[in-house]
Amino acid sequence: MRYAQGGGLTDVGRAARERIRLQAVERFEGGEKNREIAAALRVSERSVERWRRRWREAGVSGVRSKGSPGRPRLSDAQITRLERELERGPLAHGWADQRWTLARVKTPIGRLFHVSYTVEGTWPLLKRHGWSWQQSARRAIERDDSAVELWKKEVWPRIKAPRRPVEPGSSSRTRPDSP
Repeated sequence: MRYAQGGGLTDVGRAARERIRLQAVERFEGGEKNREIAAALRVSERSVERWRRRWREAGVSGVRSKGSPGRPRLSDAQITRLERELERGPLAHGWADQRWTLARVKTPIGRLFHVSYTVEGTWPLLKRHGWSWQQSARRAIERDDSAVELWKKEVWPRIKAPRRPVEPGSSSRTRPDSP
């Protein structure tokens, strides 16, 4: 089955799928054939075969949902410990400055808890627990606004790549003088 953008089944969807598998188990116990079960539950015969194999090997627990496969979750105690570590700052974890990036947060999670998060998966974890991205409240004292404007007007246009190559003799960039 293909899932919508953003991942697999929700907890509700997973529970609905598990109910279907448990209905299949009742039918296995009743001696029904795979084809009949598939038609009655509106699933593929291949799925019914797979469920029957798991049921034979492990009983009802073999067809129960194993939970979300995608996101390894940290316990409340682990989240509390992670927050303490983040409050110590990046310097305490070996970085040269005081900026936490998602890649940097991911590293202590792996070191401390032996759980692998992707950089993209680190943000939802932090957001779920009340963390937010930070932005400087003020500009640097050393900032020279006139130099920035000069750079934007004169240097940037020279170094910026054109959107598409301009062919010699083409009038896409400049308009020829009219007689």
